[in-house]
Amino acid sequence: MLCFTTIVLLAATCLLVNAGEATETVTTCEGNNIHRLSCDIGVISVQTASYGRTDSVTCSEGKPPSQISNTECSLAGVVDILKKRCNGKKLCELSANIFTTDPCSGTFKYLETKYTCHPSIHHVTCERSLAHLHCAEGQVMSIFSAHYGRHDRITCSYRRPTTQIEDADCSNPTSKVAESCNGKNSCTITASNSVFGDPCVGTYKYLEVAYDCEYRGSSKTMLCFRLSTVLLLATTCLLMTAVSTERVITCDNGHNVQRLSCDIGVISVQAALYGRTDRETCSEGRPPQQLANTRCSQEGTVDVLKNRCDGKTVCEVNTNLVRTSDPCFGIYKYVETNYTCLPAIQVVACEDSVAHLFCDYGQVIVVYGADYGRRDQTTCSYKRPSSQTQNVDCSAPTSKVAQSCNGKNSCTVAALNSVFGDPCGGTYKYLEVAYVCQYPGVTPQQSL
Repeated sequence: MLCFTTIVLLAATCLLVNAGEATETVTTCEGNNIHRLSCDIGVISVQTASYGRTDSVTCSEGKPPSQISNTECSLAGVVDILKKRCNGKKLCELSANIFTTDPCSGTFKYLETKYTCHPSIHHVTCERSLAHLHCAEGQVMSIFSAHYGRHDRITCSYRRPTTQIEDADCSNPTSKVAESCNGKNSCTITASNSVFGDPCVGTYKYLEVAYDCEYRGSSKTMLCFRLSTVLLLATTCLLMTAVSTERVITCDNGHNVQRLSCDIGVISVQAALYGRTDRETCSEGRPPQQLANTRCSQEGTVDVLKNRCDGKTVCEVNTNLVRTSDPCFGIYKYVETNYTCLPAIQVVACEDSVAHLFCDYGQVIVVYGADYGRRDQTTCSYKRPSSQTQNVDCSAPTSKVAQSCNGKNSCTVAALNSVFGDPCGGTYKYLEVAYVCQYPGVTPQQSL
């Protein structure tokens, strides 16, 4: 295995901050289908967007020639709408139904968006959980932004009643995270009303933080330099081998949501605890007798979390899922999960959309896995009726993506029942793909 020097690690950091940002493309056919933008690293920055038709091939399946012949159809102002809706978010879902004007009546249209992901570390912590922010050794935090409240109905929504997530305009900026964490190597802050106030009573909220890690006394510009091909290869290997452990703690009341997420790669749960191992965690307002037993742990918790979360980029559960028994009656408990992010590129394409897989020049796609169906109620759920998203046990693995894309530099796959079959009739589905890019003849485990 390749051993990395400090120089290479610095180069990798610079690459993530300053390297040219690749442009992602999402194409979604007209109708009540969901257009989904997402960033593995950083936040969304919309570059171009069009609603109409510019060719006779895209979204043409089953359409008569008269509906696809007009290839000069475009609605004005679409990019401004997309920028307002999606810029600065890790994930943005919408549908073409937001457009009230028809630029070409009788033509079957589609929404196509090109966007980049601006580098930053993005951290979301559900209400009554603890946010653990940290940087690599020798680095300190610089908070870009922090908001407490809610600005969508998807984040931290797992099994919350509709009344607690419907107010999506209550998020407030806060300087308290910067005051507590700037200049520190690591920082823990509780996402609670007692810390940030309550911007919307009755709404279940979350803390959203974007921050950078810098070397003390040095700007990113001073540290970074143009990377040679050797350093780029070393960086690729670094992303394939180096993983850090994240930790999330959620206090138990049966309704709080624990949220695991990966900026790079997919979740791999390492350890999980339901119980109590100290007197300080989740102790606010609790009498001493509820904190006394610090050797309280329920068996099997790690298996439950692994089954629910491994292989996802985002996973939300609540404490009801792991509370199958009471390991210490009378003790106030919490769920603590430690996980790593295994390197992989994940693409999600909502039903009737197109998945675009691509690698850098000279590299080819290797598909780790692909599933078509549904395994949560939040992905590809924007304005869908609950009856179409409630079946979360219908996702089926498929080898068709690997058969179509392995060994290619780029590949386009339509998320359609006609391609993958229908694992659950009446459910609105999505295609989920995890893949890596590698040089032909070199496996991810080989040193570069």
